[in-house]
Amino acid sequence: MGSPCHFALFDLQPGFRLDLDLLAGRYRDLARHVHPDRFADASEREQRLALEQSANLNEAYRTLKNTPQRARYLLAMSGPELPLEVTVQDPGFLLQQMQWREELEDLQDSADVDGVTPFKRRLKVAQDELNESFAVCWDDASQREQAERLMRRMQFLDKLSHEVRQLEERLDD
Repeated sequence: MGSPCHFALFDLQPGFRLDLDLLAGRYRDLARHVHPDRFADASEREQRLALEQSANLNEAYRTLKNTPQRARYLLAMSGPELPLEVTVQDPGFLLQQMQWREELEDLQDSADVDGVTPFKRRLKVAQDELNESFAVCWDDASQREQAERLMRRMQFLDKLSHEVRQLEERLDD
């Protein structure tokens, strides 16, 4: 990591549980200071530096505010780089994934607007439970393998949530 740690950028202790309001406030304060518009009359070098700092700040904020990305970042900070896509050695969760996918397809095929809300609610509960499991797991360094498994599950649910929001927008049109 060439740039400073994302957590240090916001003057936060590295950890999974974050005060997102505090993070957002610090992001806004820092963004004001490094915004490229403030350097419009500066030298080309200063402008380039401001642009770089702004890009790094935005990347750090996006990473830390997104739960699965924050989990992945913490794992990457504490060990070997994780491959982006890995065959999930997690048969129980693979079955769950297939069930969720089928249910989402059914909602889409039947254009079931009313069915989307309870599906989203169940998805949110599953995400909250995973986040809590990861937080507990993260506090115990001996459980890195389990933390990686949970992070991959979090990534899947995050992607599925995005697909549900897209479906919702299509059905609302």
